[in-house]
Amino acid sequence: MLTNADMVELTAFRHALHRQPEVSGQEAGTAERVAEALPAPDDLVTSLGGHGVAAVYHGAQPGPTLMIRAELDALPIVELGAMPHASERPGVGHLCGHDGHMTILLGLARLLSRNRPERGRVVLMFQPAEEDGSGAKAVMGDPRFEALTPDWSLSLHNMPGIALGQAWIAPGPMNCASAGLKIRFTGATAHASTPEDGKAPTPALPRLIDGLRAMGPGGAMGPGFRLATITHLRMGEPAFGIAPGEAELWVTLRGLGDSDLEALLDQAQSLAREQATASGLNVEFEIHDRFSACTNDADAAALLARALEAQGIAHETGDLPMRASEDFGRFGSVSKSAMLLLGAGREVPGLHTQTYDFPDTLIPQGIGIFHRAIKELLG
Repeated sequence: MLTNADMVELTAFRHALHRQPEVSGQEAGTAERVAEALPAPDDLVTSLGGHGVAAVYHGAQPGPTLMIRAELDALPIVELGAMPHASERPGVGHLCGHDGHMTILLGLARLLSRNRPERGRVVLMFQPAEEDGSGAKAVMGDPRFEALTPDWSLSLHNMPGIALGQAWIAPGPMNCASAGLKIRFTGATAHASTPEDGKAPTPALPRLIDGLRAMGPGGAMGPGFRLATITHLRMGEPAFGIAPGEAELWVTLRGLGDSDLEALLDQAQSLAREQATASGLNVEFEIHDRFSACTNDADAAALLARALEAQGIAHETGDLPMRASEDFGRFGSVSKSAMLLLGAGREVPGLHTQTYDFPDTLIPQGIGIFHRAIKELLG
């Protein structure tokens, strides 16, 4: 069991992480702090897929590998919270609660260092670059990951809008697949008095926007769900004397499954090519922030549900699946994986807002949930 002194130290550690946030791909300092704080792992892998850290605790007997994942990265958002542990780095903040997730795994590490599992092994995975969807792929692409490959993978995410300390968990689809698509049209400028002498993207853009909205209308979650959200648009130079010769449109595409997203990406690019041809433009594409769909394995979801029940934590299926994406989904390709949502309170700021702060009361709850799952699976 963790002592009151443990909880005081863990809470202080979360606050220290919160003061020094680092964005995706730049988590070197966070990773170093985590690695130094891990008590007596049997194996420690650092710089995994970038700045990832994996701490391994072995059982005495052979058995399955259970991976539990937290995220290292923060967000490029100005924090406006007034708490004493507010971010000390301008323009960056732990406004998604990843500092809390890391602290939960560090609490688990304390328990595992004092009492190893009876069999198998536990891998505590501190994943880099979750927010841009690149971290899990990089971790899995690191040659050292093969030796860590889990049979089971578990994670949680704190979630405003759910009663504090209650949980949502369900088998099946959990988070949408998504990708950011940049579409760039290139034509030719002209004098604003003779726009017919150039090749402007002006006629193509409204048709493209209408078409994207029609192919990704959103609506109720369910099979075939697709959503296209225009997030940025820029055209030409900020001048009254020039008819524009280029434009760039950014759209975030979402699908309930990976195949839904693939079809939407293909359809969006086909539409952009059609509009480019119709207006005599060239078109180029870039794909960013690619997230696989996150699907809860039935056995892994049941394991988490039993852990919640053993801890006396109320849970329901809630409003699942979520439209938002989650990089944890990639680990489901190599293991039985499941994520739960742990309530941060109903009347609190939302994730990615400038005043969000992870509730410290969730630290012991998160530790308890995962420790119960470890005990059931590995003894």
